[in-house]
Amino acid sequence: MNFFRPSSDSYHPSESGKPLPISFSEAVLDTSSFDRIRATLSEEHRTHLDELRKNIFAFCKEFEIPVAALSNKETFGTYLASPKIPPQRMQEAVLLFQRFEYLIVHKEPLRETPPEYLEEAERLYNLTEQYTAQVDLLKQMGVLHPRREQLSGRAQRLADFFQSLLPFSKKKRTEQKETKEVLCITGIDGKEYPLPTLGEIATHLCEQRELFATKRDQGFTKLLLVPFGMSLDALQEILKYFLFSYEQVHPTFGLNSLCSLRMNEEFLGADIGDPPNLIYHPTIFDRDHHQGKTKLQILKEQTTNPSSFPGWKVHLLQPSDPGNPDSLGFPFIPLRGKGQIYGEEKSRPDIEDGKSADEYILLIQQSQDNPDSPYFHESGLTPEDWFFMFITHLIQTGEPLDDYKNEDRPECISYLTGTFFLNGGVPGAYWNNEGQAVGVYRCNSIGRNGGFGIRTSVIV
Repeated sequence: MNFFRPSSDSYHPSESGKPLPISFSEAVLDTSSFDRIRATLSEEHRTHLDELRKNIFAFCKEFEIPVAALSNKETFGTYLASPKIPPQRMQEAVLLFQRFEYLIVHKEPLRETPPEYLEEAERLYNLTEQYTAQVDLLKQMGVLHPRREQLSGRAQRLADFFQSLLPFSKKKRTEQKETKEVLCITGIDGKEYPLPTLGEIATHLCEQRELFATKRDQGFTKLLLVPFGMSLDALQEILKYFLFSYEQVHPTFGLNSLCSLRMNEEFLGADIGDPPNLIYHPTIFDRDHHQGKTKLQILKEQTTNPSSFPGWKVHLLQPSDPGNPDSLGFPFIPLRGKGQIYGEEKSRPDIEDGKSADEYILLIQQSQDNPDSPYFHESGLTPEDWFFMFITHLIQTGEPLDDYKNEDRPECISYLTGTFFLNGGVPGAYWNNEGQAVGVYRCNSIGRNGGFGIRTSVIV
């Protein structure tokens, strides 16, 4: 049975008229097929592909395995099981082939998380507990769905073959891991974006440990996963569904069930229009000089940036008590004169209310690339971010976030300075205690208003 080369009934043009992906054996053995795959990769990944193929040939030469044996499972398995190949080298070969196969299928290298990274992230951020809680919440809200784009039949057979070569104990662990569904969201471009894994997040945190060490000292330890690539319209419906469900379990919450989410009509389709009206990551709230991007532009950039999580935003925020990483929820936006200072290595005064959105974004931009600023590497939030902060805060504390009309404990409206409207204005969000509803409105960016402030996060 030919395990690597597709059979005549499985290899045919797809519905779009394009051929299905080249098989593993073709990519290794056939120079023209290899060149076609290589041309689809970035220069950096081409070098990696060359090295992997070179090492496959070197392994075969070292142990006198004919390279032609790579085209057939049984033949190659017989050679690989030879007593003259030490078990450790056999495992190295299997991993080598897995990396090669992953690269030709996914067009990017297989990222592996060193065990010490997981240990460090666990120690510093209690990452497993935080990640699990976030994923469970996303599942409960119906945000995630199983990946539709499953491996092709031959790719799955190849994966099964690799699996059969592993020692039993390691094989069982890998089987347990691979039986889990790949959970995704669907972006505004119709593409599926897998949920970032615990290992990927741990790797990012540890690879940038010096930067995150300073922000952690200032209290930025709370994980938040945001399905940024989804449409804002879809996320509005998810928030309304959550509010309704929460009210069913907590009837004393007092939700206005007839209008639980009040938003300006400008938000409808704001991120998917032609052209979209909502701009992300602006440097200034000016139609002609904002230097921001549309959501679709960001999604395209994320797919080519190895340091990002395509379709997602992974935040570190301060918990309700930045001095206690285990505290629940998020802190209030401090009123003027009520802010605190956190951080022993580099003191960070709270950003208090009372400034205009223009002044806040100027502060963020001046600090973004300035390591001497206490607000270095912090970013303003978007409506998508605030929705999931609100949900997380309500679940963890039983209280709504940014309770602006609370007479006993007045809070602030949050400017969402990570976005602005091309036709003018900045989103602002809060809980309307009088109307018992979430309010998300377009706000003026130039006026100084008491009771208006910002939240910032550190993007992982």
